Amino acid sequence: MIKTDILIIGAGPVGLFTVFEAGLLKLKCHLIDALPQPGGQCAEIYPKKPIYDIPAYPEVLAGDLITNLEKQIEPFLPGYTLGERADTIEKQEDGSFNVTTNQGTIHNAPVVMIAGGLGSFEPRKPPIPNLPDYEGKGVEYIIKDPEIYRDKKVVISGGGDSALDWSIFLSNVASEVTLVHRRNEFRGALDSVEKVRELSLLGKINLITDAEVKEVHGEDKLSSVLIKHKEKGDIIKETDHLIPLFGLLPKLGPIANWGLEIEKNAIVVNNALDYSTNIPGIYAIGDVNTYPGKLKLILCGFHEATIAVQYAFNKINPNKRYVMKYTTVGGVEGFDGTKKEAKKAAVVSI
Repeated sequence: MIKTDILIIGAGPVGLFTVFEAGLLKLKCHLIDALPQPGGQCAEIYPKKPIYDIPAYPEVLAGDLITNLEKQIEPFLPGYTLGERADTIEKQEDGSFNVTTNQGTIHNAPVVMIAGGLGSFEPRKPPIPNLPDYEGKGVEYIIKDPEIYRDKKVVISGGGDSALDWSIFLSNVASEVTLVHRRNEFRGALDSVEKVRELSLLGKINLITDAEVKEVHGEDKLSSVLIKHKEKGDIIKETDHLIPLFGLLPKLGPIANWGLEIEKNAIVVNNALDYSTNIPGIYAIGDVNTYPGKLKLILCGFHEATIAVQYAFNKINPNKRYVMKYTTVGGVEGFDGTKKEAKKAAVVSI
């Protein structure tokens, strides 16, 4: 049995940052994730995609953000159970929880932090009859390595942020990028829409609206798609890759059976206090939770983790008073013996 102070379900960016905040309070953490490596969506789905709303980072690749978070928490020696899904939870007589994975690994902790993002994901696939025949042979639903498309012909279908962002990004990688959307209006950010239309005028993106990809063709691998346009009719487009980007279907998985209050596939929490769930000792932070005014942003998850850990300290140490110290004053002392001292400001005499 693996014992720890805080058991974190989900090793995405919010789960990783929880380790840091807990470490400042001298609390040990262990993370469980169904993926084979830490990072969640950032590592598995879009490691090469830039993120623009992380404080102090005008731009950072999702994969690099994870690398930096892992480096930040190294001194606090987190434990990992990777490639295993948290399946069941049982309350013990002493008030702690036993969480067992689908591989039978048992974990025990007085506090459980669910930071599972949006859960597990399945791509929304367009209703093209033989599309599965070309999966892995030119049809991809997730872009992990943009270099795969270097000097290739690419067709992207979709009208949201992912379709727009990847069309813009791949316009500097692929030999030809075609973006197909069934409407003239897009659902994505306005600046991305404007950028796509600008690149279309420059001939860097072939923009086809009022149209849908209806057929895929090829022998051993994808070689062309049939695009049905509302006015122009059928358009045959030669391509090396088709990337349908219609979003992902999130599923909570076994967590949905833990007796937690669920609302629209998210866990209801008390955001007025500590991001606790309806089960004392279990908290939900990041995209997995919901409350009035919720914003599904990484930086909001960081805030939620910070608050939740403070209250978790009180639950783990009910008779111990914690006085918060700023890292600029107290520094950071890791469990591995390392210490980053706080530096006093120099006094300048005039």
